[in-house]
Amino acid sequence: MFARSILPSMGLALLLAACASLSPQLAPEAQFRAVNRIGWGATSAQLDDAARLGWPSYVEQQLHADPRKPLALAAAQAQINALKVQQRDVSELLLQVDTLRREQDKSASEDERKAARQAYQAQLNTLSRETAHRQLLRQIYSDQQLLEHMSWFWFNHFNVHQQKRELRALVADYEESALRPQALGSFRTLLGAVARHPAMLRYLDNDQNSAGKPNENYARELLELHTMGVDGGYTQKDVQELARVLTGFGTRLEPGAPKLRPDQARQYVRQGLFEFNPARHDFGDKLLLGHTIKGRGAAELDEALDLLVAQPATAHFVSQRLAMFFLSDTPPADLVARMAERFQRSGGRIDETLRVLLLAPEFAAAEPRKFKDPQHFIVSGLRAAYADQVIVNSQPVQAWLRRLGEGQYDKLTPDGYPLVAEAWNSAGQLGTRFELARALGSGPAALFKAESPEVSVSVPVPVPAPKPLLRSAWFEQHLAPRLSVGTRDALALAATPADWNALFLSAPEFMYR
Repeated sequence: MFARSILPSMGLALLLAACASLSPQLAPEAQFRAVNRIGWGATSAQLDDAARLGWPSYVEQQLHADPRKPLALAAAQAQINALKVQQRDVSELLLQVDTLRREQDKSASEDERKAARQAYQAQLNTLSRETAHRQLLRQIYSDQQLLEHMSWFWFNHFNVHQQKRELRALVADYEESALRPQALGSFRTLLGAVARHPAMLRYLDNDQNSAGKPNENYARELLELHTMGVDGGYTQKDVQELARVLTGFGTRLEPGAPKLRPDQARQYVRQGLFEFNPARHDFGDKLLLGHTIKGRGAAELDEALDLLVAQPATAHFVSQRLAMFFLSDTPPADLVARMAERFQRSGGRIDETLRVLLLAPEFAAAEPRKFKDPQHFIVSGLRAAYADQVIVNSQPVQAWLRRLGEGQYDKLTPDGYPLVAEAWNSAGQLGTRFELARALGSGPAALFKAESPEVSVSVPVPVPAPKPLLRSAWFEQHLAPRLSVGTRDALALAATPADWNALFLSAPEFMYR
């Protein structure tokens, strides 16, 4: 947090200059690969910035991103500002949704109950579409590409499924208040924010975890998926003890505190929708990973999280996942070891760990290549086609991602979407990609027609909708020299610009980053 919170602008400029002078610059071809890998697909503007600053200084600029910074394209930011999920507090949104849910049971007739159910689902679906639209606008148009890349990574790492209970009303705040603020900051702070967010507590049923009636769901995933990894060395007894630590951590929609004894009332904690209810907590001592945690209330969770972050297994697991996400399905073991060592020495600083990866020679190397999952494939296509032209309706894009099996916030299980190619390179997957490459390459007019009120704002919309121009100076300079003979021959056979676009988006060179 030091550099981001108190480093003055002049200090940051000096830091960038120092990085440029101390670190080797990349050759143009290597720099293109590095820029393409750091975010959701390289654009001309992004490549120009990296060339002007030099790769090391560009990395520092990206590592010091500000989650509060608006998008440079005013038309894109205006859409985000107009969304309900951006304007209204999560407690207000959830209360409105809960009121609609309760009306289902109060209605006198079946027709009224049906109408109430439809209104309830419609409101949740609106919030879901808005959240997905905001994410896509940021991924396509933000110049802080590393921040947007890492925001997606952490949501996937700390995955919740939006269709469970009322999570469609919570996901936007989960992304905005728990994940993005620490996406490049402290892993320990990030872990604590997730552990207290109602989206995670409801998704993994920890709001049902109480003394005498333990629920181990969140404790198990906290060890297996969030910190130490399945081979991290913990036992089933550690899962049980961590579940005891987590008793009483839940959510509360009703105003005020529940009725408690005076001694319990002094320990009660309420922050928005989150609550720690001491009446539901197991106050016995716990033995977690060989470490005794004295039973004393809410402070036990922070002690447990400190312990988990300090484990060498956590440093390795998080570093391995980061290297897999950015670089390779099987990243070099020595690079992962260097990242893990920096993670531990820095107390779990995400930016410090990423710096080792992003400045490593392997990051800009030609091999191995990373096969794009559906989100990378679709968003990189949109960035190539419409980097300077703001779409106003992302519902077609949301539908494309669902067709490809990677719908936003739709992963049912807590392990998140797979990061490896074998999950996404089947014949059926590629067939669908080719079909969607043709749709995107033709310039779907629906992207520029705001049919839904929740994404409709006063922004200039071209008439007719612009056609994507992928055969541009960007292509000729950076991609044309890298094309295989087979790809060049196929592109030469294109009868129309739309055909050329579809072939380019389907080419092996575009499928990898």
